[in-house]
Amino acid sequence: MRVALVCGDARPALDGVADYSARLGAELLARDAEVLVVTAAAGGRAPEVDVPVPGRARPVRLPVIAGARRWDAPGVARVAAVVTGLRPDVVHVQFAPSAYAYRGEVGLLPALLGRTPLVTTVHEYGWWAWAPGRLRPALARTVWPPLERAGAWDREIGLLAARSAALVTTNPVHGAALRDRLPRAAVRRIPIGPNLRVAPLDGAQARAGVRADLGLTAAAPVIAFFGFVHPVKGIRYLLPALARVRAAHPGAHLLVAGGFESRALPGREADAWRAEIEGLIAGLGLAAAVTLTGWRPEDEVSRLLTAADVAVLPFTAGTTTRSGALLACAAHGLPLVATAADPPDPALRDGDAALLVPPRSTSALAAALTRVLGDADLATRLRSGAARLAATHDWGAIADAHLDVYAGVAR
Repeated sequence: MRVALVCGDARPALDGVADYSARLGAELLARDAEVLVVTAAAGGRAPEVDVPVPGRARPVRLPVIAGARRWDAPGVARVAAVVTGLRPDVVHVQFAPSAYAYRGEVGLLPALLGRTPLVTTVHEYGWWAWAPGRLRPALARTVWPPLERAGAWDREIGLLAARSAALVTTNPVHGAALRDRLPRAAVRRIPIGPNLRVAPLDGAQARAGVRADLGLTAAAPVIAFFGFVHPVKGIRYLLPALARVRAAHPGAHLLVAGGFESRALPGREADAWRAEIEGLIAGLGLAAAVTLTGWRPEDEVSRLLTAADVAVLPFTAGTTTRSGALLACAAHGLPLVATAADPPDPALRDGDAALLVPPRSTSALAAALTRVLGDADLATRLRSGAARLAATHDWGAIADAHLDVYAGVAR
């Protein structure tokens, strides 16, 4: 089975969909599929991507091809030509508007691929449209709905809706939206997996070593935030919450494990945001209580999470199992404190794997973290729930489900 994975960006360190695509591709390679990632890359050079795979001593190197420099119409045509030349059994497009620089031309790709079976994973859906801003309301009322009901076109994914033999969604909310808008589409749900491999470490050694590295006592509580440090991740609300937590647990320390720069927050914007956060830390008198690690290699981040007592994910839009960071923390067996989503994620129930709090609530975050750190029985129950959650998002099972989809459409 030869699979061409079309991905807007192939740099996992800067893009969540790229990370997902790399992990999926590596798992497929480990199952003897032939996988080629096709992307657009500035300068025409694609990065080499090495992906750690559970159970393998060495990372898997994923072949990446730069089919174009940009995702404009000429770039999409060049990508189509490259993909066609690879003669794949299946073309699998990974779609999120940000991954294609909010250009909708990728929605024209199916018209250029001939008869090769096509699968599209829809990572984001229900809030965007490919059209000039002033025309969007009118098109949404009069033009898009009949085209979508007929299965001819979709305002977000274009011809990918009509020409995909299967639309894959990673969560029930997007699945319901796709079925409502595109009643003729074949929608299959396959969850995402953790965006971090659990390194084979001795837990006691990791706890002691990380605390020693940070200059903490052996008993100091460590709270971990993991993932891209974007404004929407709720750090502004977490830092003053930490100040309140330290009133009950004076030695509590926050590890912010993740990079500031990404496709969504490039270069100078990332630098300015980091400076703002550092200023907030200083203003709250938390300089000795917070560590900003920046981007770190996978095994090092796994060591930090292994050493932590609780993970916190205070996303301003709410937290769901669409978050690879949440699943990574769950895979490390950490009790979770996270913000509740609207609509709620049925797989993430309050009091099971996580304590769920309202977004943007410093007081609620502080109360939940204080409660977990002070109640060993609660922490144990949440750890058990996190382990159960992680077990339903195993990358091996995810890869097998994709192979099943591929086999179905390639017949």
